[in-house]
Amino acid sequence: MLDKKSKIYVAGHHGLVGSAIWKNLEARGYHNLVGRSHRELDLTNQAAVKQFFDEERPDAVVLAAAFVGGIMANSLYRADFIMQNMKIQCNVIEQAYLHGVEKLLFLGSTCIYPKNAPQPMKEDALLTSPLEYTNEEYAIAKIAGLKMCESYNLQYGTNYIAVMPTNLYGPNDNFHLENSHVLPAMMRKVYLAKLIHEGNWDAIRVDMNKRPINPPSKLAEQIGESNVDGHNDKERILKALAFYGIEDNRVTLWGDGSPLREFLWSEDMADASVHVLLNVDFKDIIGIEKYSSVFYGVSIDGVVDRNNSEGRGGAIPGLGEIRNCHINVGTGKELTIKELAALVVKTVGFDGEVAWDASKPNGTPRKLIDVSKLHSLGWTHKVEIDEGVRKLYDWYKESLNH
Repeated sequence: MLDKKSKIYVAGHHGLVGSAIWKNLEARGYHNLVGRSHRELDLTNQAAVKQFFDEERPDAVVLAAAFVGGIMANSLYRADFIMQNMKIQCNVIEQAYLHGVEKLLFLGSTCIYPKNAPQPMKEDALLTSPLEYTNEEYAIAKIAGLKMCESYNLQYGTNYIAVMPTNLYGPNDNFHLENSHVLPAMMRKVYLAKLIHEGNWDAIRVDMNKRPINPPSKLAEQIGESNVDGHNDKERILKALAFYGIEDNRVTLWGDGSPLREFLWSEDMADASVHVLLNVDFKDIIGIEKYSSVFYGVSIDGVVDRNNSEGRGGAIPGLGEIRNCHINVGTGKELTIKELAALVVKTVGFDGEVAWDASKPNGTPRKLIDVSKLHSLGWTHKVEIDEGVRKLYDWYKESLNH
């Protein structure tokens, strides 16, 4: 049982969700928190991760670190998406087990579900049909991560919980044009197209210096630059922005705008994550009837042997199959990408044209999750999408001043 003195390692504490989880834990009185930046600790380095656990010996781990991005990034860096995420997960989960970590929370994504899964998607839709091709590698990595948590629990009696959030957005979001998710990318594109139309080059240069473009080779060849920021001349800045569909009072977005998406404010996700970390155990998910024989793997004399899997759930056919122990985290509400664009346009105050490039992939047609399991465990969301978009835009503008 975690208490206020427990040492909690938040992997990815500078990221969108990790930073919000850190803040949420502190607000609840948990101050013995440990975090390392990517520069301080490369989670893909097995030896470095082992050394970190040897030195810090955390009581709990929140695994929010991941290699992430939107459709464009998933298409360009397929090998990186599967390899980097698998390395991170394997290293952290293995060392958590070897160092006797009491509780681990693994954060995945609802892209784990099949492209044509019945809507809204329940946890048991996992692995029932093919994945969406554009994010297949990331999805497979996250499926492997949740299965690692499930399998360690069943074999070794650990208490590792996997939560699968829907599309997230919020403070510390990634607004870089080449690898951001749909909402922050859309918001920045609309904002910059507005600034170009207004001729506000001071604001454009501030934005570009804050978040320079490190373009893929195709763009680099066109503009003769490997990096574009606010110090470049107007022509090169405009050419770089045009590559991402940003022009004078005109924005081009991928697809036709028809896909339905669900969005969750990152601070809501953090609250749900901390709620699960502090209040939900593996036994609560698989059912109390199987608790003693599966979760703890109690031997005949009542002594738990973590080094011997004999007699645990996986070896007792009478207990049946135990799977899909992860938890969906979302709002249970959806809107089309075109409706989202209209909301962003209104929030930014953009009066230009929004064009749709139907030659580009839409991604999964619909991705709404069933959140009944989460609700049954005592948590529901608070921030609705219209309020969240306003809050995100306010945060983005404020971030340009720092």
